[in-house]
Amino acid sequence: MRNVEIFSVVVAVCMVLLVGGCAVTEVVTAPALDKSRSWTLLPLQNYSGTPQAGERAEVLVKSMLHQRGLTQLEQYPAALPEDVLPELDERRRYTRALDWARRHAPGYGVTGNVIEWRYKTGPDNEPAVGLVLQIIDIKSGEVLWSAAGSRSGWGRESLSGTAQKLLRDLLGNVQVSN
Repeated sequence: MRNVEIFSVVVAVCMVLLVGGCAVTEVVTAPALDKSRSWTLLPLQNYSGTPQAGERAEVLVKSMLHQRGLTQLEQYPAALPEDVLPELDERRRYTRALDWARRHAPGYGVTGNVIEWRYKTGPDNEPAVGLVLQIIDIKSGEVLWSAAGSRSGWGRESLSGTAQKLLRDLLGNVQVSN
């Protein structure tokens, strides 16, 4: 009986290590941010190989910040009146959105990068997400808070569900006060 107990403990420890190895996060503790200031969701620049991953992540970030009480979160206009075609240069899209925010809503800006957004190849096709998030002072450009993380899910999980779990971990440290 003793061997069975030891084996059970070893299996449990291995499972904990395996599950814990599926996510990595680095989060800076945020100062208390004023909920009453204007908040703008700026582009999440897409550096993954998946088209429109930045826009997909933006939708999730906006929803999660809304759940945290930021109901007046404004989003940059996806296209400006002089645009004929969508902007494909990520840096230029970000710069234009930041310029727009400086003119219309100089408060906090939520931005970042999508580093990975895909299903891994292989028999299980696990979802994999890598994100960097920042909260900046729009007027000065100063980074007030930043977080980076990656997470992979199990073969039957969705990519957006894996992204939500990672975003919950990353945004959990953002302190918003009235």
